[in-house]
Amino acid sequence: MDINTYKAKGRIEHKHLLNLLDYSATDIYEILQLASSLKCAFRKGKKHERLKNKTLAMIFTKSSTRTRVSFETGIQQLGGRALFLSGNDIQLGRGETIADTARVLSRYGIDGVMIRTFKQSDVEELAKYGSFSVINGLTDDFHPCQALADLLTVYDTFGKLNGVKLAYFGDGNNMAHSLMLAGAKTGMKVYICSPKGFEPNPDITAAAQKFGDVTVTDSVEEAASAADVLYTDVFFSMGQDKDPKKESALMPYQVNKRVLEMADKSAVFMHCLPAHRGEEVTEDVIDSTQSVIFEQAENRLHAQKAVMCLLMGKK
Repeated sequence: MDINTYKAKGRIEHKHLLNLLDYSATDIYEILQLASSLKCAFRKGKKHERLKNKTLAMIFTKSSTRTRVSFETGIQQLGGRALFLSGNDIQLGRGETIADTARVLSRYGIDGVMIRTFKQSDVEELAKYGSFSVINGLTDDFHPCQALADLLTVYDTFGKLNGVKLAYFGDGNNMAHSLMLAGAKTGMKVYICSPKGFEPNPDITAAAQKFGDVTVTDSVEEAASAADVLYTDVFFSMGQDKDPKKESALMPYQVNKRVLEMADKSAVFMHCLPAHRGEEVTEDVIDSTQSVIFEQAENRLHAQKAVMCLLMGKK
């Protein structure tokens, strides 16, 4: 079964989205098909208030343009409301334990919490002690919402996921981890191309390889050859100091015109944004007709709305 033969059920058997390790291919297809439907309604200007009067608390200890705007706008389009909590507003894991924060928010009738933070364990502890659904908006280990939006973009572009080759270049970070898991489970061929010493977590790589076709390599040519999607991310994630040694190691993995020419002629370029032009990608690639970065950014809205509907819309 693939996304084109899957028949949506309108539900998934999950309360939270902490990472994609325990999500099946059919769970992902369910999210993507609903996201496509919500995107169609959005484009046509049709109301789709599936979460009327629901409340989403948004906790940010890492700031973000796309995550805040897409979740806040998304819950409003679904008929709900957003409550923004920055790291300065709350004492998550510092003055107050995460367990106590979860219990307090539960008493206030919160329906869902989106959290964008550093430690994956904080997200998991919030889910353990809260009565609400928890959505991982990003941690140092995983970025599942972005990966779902990326798959939606691939599907919109090629009309399929199965057999599509995606080549990721750069640091083996949270984005690489989530792309491996999401891509492997949906039949994509995922190549993670990183210099030695900057490969993705070997345990997460091993888990992804059990689900599907995942290759980790330090060869740009091997990864880029006949690729349908070229993907990259910033060399230094938020909170990381700029390290000249790391930058020197990663520069040969920049996505530029030479790398683009190795890929399939119909290949597209993707980036989770924000981009550091001239660092991980050159101007002529990111601004080329093959770049789909803004479609990809929009798809954060639709994929996350689908996730909120499926997790927060349960009776």
